[in-house]
Amino acid sequence: MFTPADTLQIAKRGSTQEGVKQQISNFEAGFPYLKLEAAATIGDGILKLNEAEVETAISNYQARMADLISIKFVPASGAASRMFKAMFAHIDKGGTPSEAVQQVVDHLTDFAFYEDLKALVDVDTASPKEILEALLLADGLNYAELPKGLLKFHRYDAGARTPFEEHLVEGANYVKDADGVSRLHFTISPAHRHLFIRLLESVLDAYQSSHEVKFEVGFSEQKPSTDTIAVDLENNPFRLDDGTLLFRPAGHGALIENLNELDADVIFIKNIDNVVPDRLKGETYRYKQVLAGTLLAYQGLVFKYLDQLEGEVTKELIGEIATFLNDDLGTKLPDTFMDMGLVAQAQFLHTKLNRPMRVCGMVKNEGEPGGGPFWVANADGSKSLQIVESAQIDPNEASQQAIMQNATHFNPVDLVCATRDRNGKAFNLLNYTDPQTGFISEKSLSGRELKAQELPGLWNGAMADWLTVFVEVPIVTFNPVKTINDLLRENHQ
Repeated sequence: MFTPADTLQIAKRGSTQEGVKQQISNFEAGFPYLKLEAAATIGDGILKLNEAEVETAISNYQARMADLISIKFVPASGAASRMFKAMFAHIDKGGTPSEAVQQVVDHLTDFAFYEDLKALVDVDTASPKEILEALLLADGLNYAELPKGLLKFHRYDAGARTPFEEHLVEGANYVKDADGVSRLHFTISPAHRHLFIRLLESVLDAYQSSHEVKFEVGFSEQKPSTDTIAVDLENNPFRLDDGTLLFRPAGHGALIENLNELDADVIFIKNIDNVVPDRLKGETYRYKQVLAGTLLAYQGLVFKYLDQLEGEVTKELIGEIATFLNDDLGTKLPDTFMDMGLVAQAQFLHTKLNRPMRVCGMVKNEGEPGGGPFWVANADGSKSLQIVESAQIDPNEASQQAIMQNATHFNPVDLVCATRDRNGKAFNLLNYTDPQTGFISEKSLSGRELKAQELPGLWNGAMADWLTVFVEVPIVTFNPVKTINDLLRENHQ
């Protein structure tokens, strides 16, 4: 299947022939759909904390925050081009502006980038097409080729801020140790690294001074070894004109490799575009601490039970831990568990408990796109809480589609994670993924059709075997920017 030149190309990427052959096998066999058991709802998989519980969780985190190594992990590598789909349609076709285009043109003064745009084009006399070209194209502001993290989102008296800067401000408020160090890590594309570093260098002193904090900001890139091979429609390796194999980025699930290299007690994960102006950040700060405090409380119980399982084991202890897993940690044990002997039960529970943990915020479903929280059947007969995308659910199975429609909440990508064991050693996160939860899609290159493969999503299959807790958080903490028009929403003004 592979020539000597292919073997060299694969090795240079840090991949293996066995891994690439497995990817081709995935194309041939396809990925199985998940088997949903039920939607996770309040009282059955999703915690709804009352005000007293909220304050307890916040206090729990604040009491320990200074002594913890915490870090904020922000996927920020994607280009912003998808934000401007409607704008490019007008640039390409002209004619009467669509409603989305007209809204942007009518409200130019409400955008944080207005002053920059005005310096390039006479916005009072220019046509919508000319305005959009000045905003999006390379001889203008080039917004279509920049990552979202570097676009100007919000306006303040002191100037405009990018999402990258808003994450710095957030980090200073809930990711800070006893020495006043706030750690953040952004995954970026190689093409944009110099732009992120240049922005950081230009604003670092000002933000450190205004927030009385010292930032430690790291950057990493998606590893070439995580790219997946493309195939033609007959599942043969897709070759470029020069005969080399085509590899494509495998989606955000590849970032589990980057996450795996972070060594911290608590890791906050949040998308780059989910930021708000300072006047609305209060609830975000509160509920980040709620999730972290909840994580630490459950982690303490897990560590206690792991210690007890290594001592004298009784039926009472086994029953207590089984109830804890079922009621609190999103793991319903298989029916065969009751038939095991005491030693086997203890070993099984130890394996289930000794895993990385995540506490995920969930917001009420108000029609936004995104994955949702579900109970899913596992190969060992157990059931676990998972964040599931619609593409992972069989579209031709009515009962599965009915369960999907019963979802009351969805995933805003608001996670707090613990990736160390009770001895302080980091888990190898690559051992806790579900490689059978990838995606296959059809693409084209230079007029030739091909099939592409994505790895299990970072908060989907890449964390499938983690201990999982879902907590309801307010919708006000979720303010993504998927299109440029979203910046005109009240929560971004």
